[in-house]
Amino acid sequence: MTDIAAESAVVRTAEQRADIRRLMLFFALVYATEGICQSDGLIAQPLNYYLKQVYQWTPVQITAFLTVLNLPWFLKPFYGMVSDFVPLLGYRRKSWLLLANALAVFGYVAILGVATPGALILWLLLAVYGMAIASTLCGAFLVEKGQKLGSSTAFVNQQWLWFNVAQIGTFTLGGALLEYLAPLGALQWAAAIAAVAPVAVIFACVFTVDEEKSAISVAGLKASAAGLFHALSRRHLWVIALFLLFYYFSPGVDTPLYFYMTDHLQFSQFYIGVLSSIGAAGGIAAALFYGRFLAHMSAKALLNLSILVGVLGTLAFLFLWDPTTAAIAHFCYGAASTITLVATLGMAADRCPAGSEGFAFAALVSVTNIASSLADNVGSYLYEHVFHDGLYPLILVAAAFTAVNFLLVPFLNLKGEAHALVAASRK
Repeated sequence: MTDIAAESAVVRTAEQRADIRRLMLFFALVYATEGICQSDGLIAQPLNYYLKQVYQWTPVQITAFLTVLNLPWFLKPFYGMVSDFVPLLGYRRKSWLLLANALAVFGYVAILGVATPGALILWLLLAVYGMAIASTLCGAFLVEKGQKLGSSTAFVNQQWLWFNVAQIGTFTLGGALLEYLAPLGALQWAAAIAAVAPVAVIFACVFTVDEEKSAISVAGLKASAAGLFHALSRRHLWVIALFLLFYYFSPGVDTPLYFYMTDHLQFSQFYIGVLSSIGAAGGIAAALFYGRFLAHMSAKALLNLSILVGVLGTLAFLFLWDPTTAAIAHFCYGAASTITLVATLGMAADRCPAGSEGFAFAALVSVTNIASSLADNVGSYLYEHVFHDGLYPLILVAAAFTAVNFLLVPFLNLKGEAHALVAASRK
C-alpha cells in the first residue's frame, strides 16, 4: 500500500518513517473516497445515462451540465487561501477537512429525494464542494509534508494509486446498477453508497492527522500574507501554471467516447462500467510501475515521458472496434493518465513556496481543472458538430495537442533538476 522503500534513502529516523506511513494511509483513504464520491466517480455513469435516456440530452448538453459540477474545483485557490489564513477550531487543515466531508455526506443524502436536473445539480454541487475542499486541504498537507520529507511525488503517486483502486469498484458497480435498476433508481442508489465513504475520512482525520494547533494572530496573518505575496510574485510559478493550462487543454474524449460506445458499438451499460474499471486498473499498474522504476527520474525526464505515454494512450482509441480492443485501449489510457498526473502534480507540489502551500498548490491544480473542463466541452462540440459523431478524427486532434507539449517543456527550466526524492537524498 505504501511506497516506503522509495523513501529509504531520504528518511532516516523512526519518527519520520512513522510520519510517512501515517500520511500514506491518510492519503490512500482520502483519495479512495474521492474516487467514489467525485462527480466522475460512482455517480458518473448513472448520471450520464439518466440524462441521456430520460431527458434525451446530447453530448454537448451533458458536458455543459457536468461543467457546472466543475465549478467547485475552479475555486480551490480560495479554499486553500482560507485554510492558510484562518484556522478553524485551532487547526488550519484538520477542522476544515472534517467540515468538508460532512458537507459531502449531506449533499449525497439529499439527492435521494429529488429527480429533476435542477434539483440534482443543486445537491450534487453541495457534495462536490465538499470533495473539492477536502482535496484542497489534502493537497496542502501533501505539499507541507512532501517538501519536508522529500516525498511530494511519492505522495501524489500514492493518492492516485488509491483513487484508481476505488474507481475499479465504483465503475463496475455503476454499470451494474444500470443493468438491474431503472435510470433514476440507479442514480439514487449510487448517491446513497457515495454518502457513506466520507464518514471513513472523518474518522481518519481524528485518528491519523497530526497537526499543530494554530491561532489567528497579527503575526500569523502577516506571515500568511507574506507567503501569498511571495507565491504570486514568483515568475516560475506562473510559467508552470501556463504550461499546465496548455498541457491539460487537449480536446476531451470522455463524453464522446461514452456516446460512441453506447450508440455505435452498442456496448451494454454494464460493460462500459467494466471498461472504466479497466482504465482504473491501468492507472494502478502505472502507479506501481512508477514506484518501482520511475521514482528517481529527473522532473524533466518524467514530464517528457508523461507526454509520450499521453499521446500513445490517446492514439490507442484509434483501434477501438470491439470489446477486446476497447479493453486494451482503456487500460492504456488509464495508465497514461496516471503517469501524467504524477509527473505534473509532483512537479507543481515541489515548487510551491512555504507559507502559502494551500493556496499555491490549489491554484496550480485549479488550472488543470479549468483546462480539462474547457477541453471536455471543446471535445464534445467537435464530436457532435464538426466530426458528426466521428470519434477517430477527435482522437487524432487530441493526440496532436498533447504532442505539442514536448516543445513547451524547455520553458520550465527543469534542466538538471533531480526528482524530489533524489534531491532530498543528497541533502
